[in-house]
Parts: sequence; C-alpha cells; structure tokens
Amino acid sequence: MIRCHPWIAVAALSLMAVSPLCGQVKIAPQVDRISVEIDGKPYCDFFLAPGGNKPYLYPLRTASGIVVTRHYPMEEGETRDHPWHHGMFFEHGAVNGADFWNTEPTTADPKKGRIVLKKVLEAKGGPKSGTIKAAFDSFGPDGTLFMTDTRTVTIYSDPQLRIIDYEIAIESGRKLTFGDTKEGTFGIRLATALSEDRTGKMVNAEGLETEKNVWGKRSAWVDYYGQVDGSAVGVAIMDHPSNPRYPTYWHSRAYGLFAANPFGVKDFTGDKSKDGSMTIEPGERVSFRYRVVIHPGDVRSAGIAALYGKYAAGK
Repeated sequence: MIRCHPWIAVAALSLMAVSPLCGQVKIAPQVDRISVEIDGKPYCDFFLAPGGNKPYLYPLRTASGIVVTRHYPMEEGETRDHPWHHGMFFEHGAVNGADFWNTEPTTADPKKGRIVLKKVLEAKGGPKSGTIKAAFDSFGPDGTLFMTDTRTVTIYSDPQLRIIDYEIAIESGRKLTFGDTKEGTFGIRLATALSEDRTGKMVNAEGLETEKNVWGKRSAWVDYYGQVDGSAVGVAIMDHPSNPRYPTYWHSRAYGLFAANPFGVKDFTGDKSKDGSMTIEPGERVSFRYRVVIHPGDVRSAGIAALYGKYAAGK
C-alpha cells in the first residue's frame, strides 16, 4: 500500500473541504483581457482596450448560456452597422471635442481619442461574485492625456439571473467638458434578434414602450427583451440614484443599441437652446454607477421594477 506524507494528506483534505465553496465566479487574467467563468462555464471577457480602442465586456450571457450581445465586430454572423459598438462599454462622443465613442481603428477621424490600459488593480473571484478593477488613460487626438478613469466591474452568480455592477470613477488634471451629444455613454449592443424589427421590445420605468416613446426620455431604468435562439430573454440597465443628472436620458435604438446618456439633452429634447454638457474641474472626481440585469422572460416576469428598488436601496 502506498502511503503519502502526512502534510500531503492534510493538504488534500483541506482542498476537498473548501472546493465546494471556491470559484463559483472565477476571474482569470489573460494577455489582453480578463476572463470570467461562472459555475465552471465561460461567461464573458473584459477586454482591456486592445489597440487603444475601448475597454468592453463581451459576450454577455444569460444564466442558461444564451448570448445577448451582438457578435460583430469581434466575430461575424450578425448586422455590421456601427462597428464601434463593442459588447458593453462606457465612452462618450465629445470630451473636450475628442471622440471616445467611435474609437474604431478602421474609422478615419481626426478627432478620435485613444484609451490605454494603465493598470489592473484587482482581479478576484469568489463563491458568489467576482470583481475586476482596472485603471485606463484616455488620450486626445494629439496624444495629450485627457483623463484617467477607474472601472470596477462586479459580476454575480445566480441560478436565474446574471447581474453586473459597473462603476466608473473619472479623474482629471485638466478641465474636462463632456459635450452635449447623443453619442454616448454607458451602452450595450444587443444581439440582432433583440432588435425591434425582429422580436425585441423596450420598456422604461414609466411603462412607455418602443423606441418612439423610450428614446430621449428620462427614466430610472429600461428593459429590452425578446427572443434569442427560441428563448425569451431580456436585458435591463439601471441608473443609480447617486449618478449625476439622475434619472438619465436614454439613447436606446430599435436596431439594438441600448445606452444611458445623461449629456445629450439637445438631441433628446430637440431644444437647441439647452446645453447638456457637464464640466469636470481639475482635480475633481466624478463617478457613475449602473447595474445590468440579464434575465429570462419579459420585464414583468423578471420583476425588473422590484429588482431596481433593491438596487436603489443599496442591496
């Protein structure tokens, strides 16, 4: 009979004892991304601004594994419009005149900015959630540093839901103006099957439906649901009450762009006398917080209104 050393046996028993509690959400740093697994299955990757484009999460899945984000431009097989819509992201189209919304390298634009990873600050999994925290530098068209932001993404494990909390804290050593444009800001490009000309429908906290009644309106949350691969699924974006200009305006389109934008007042209201720009003074810090809930069923069966109440209450 083979006998093992006592410390090997103890280590094995210890590993057996903790294994059921470890790694429901696994965070694994790679070269240009951080991979997330939930319950042993791939969930998404946090891409760390490859090529100076933008940081983004892709793909996003339901708890059952259905992909709810458009594959293009990362992969082929779906609509090819707006190639700068990458999974889930936070960027704005006019920051001191520079465009950080359309940072696609293949698009020629003299106003285009660049975003570069500064440092990964945290990448930690756990039995119920995992957290990724990373800092990024944003550079203007002439290479000047505009700002540094820190993004904290927390992803939760749940039998039915996939909940993602996204916080971005923006700091600047110079005066920054987030301009009044609809091209922003916290967004998700949804799977083509969820567009309104397919199976999708959007509804806001006030019960207004379709792009005609949701786009450009202010609301605490919007849910976008429909059929993907024969299953009823939906995605809700929730605006935290602590955010500047809460409740936000929505740049939510019938073709599948789904974005919260607190700045584009002229575009959203059609009133050119208004100015939705926001200025951050040197040394000032501004934060935005959002929750994304990916769920089976529609807005009612998923209980999005109640889930928002918990989020607003800090739960």
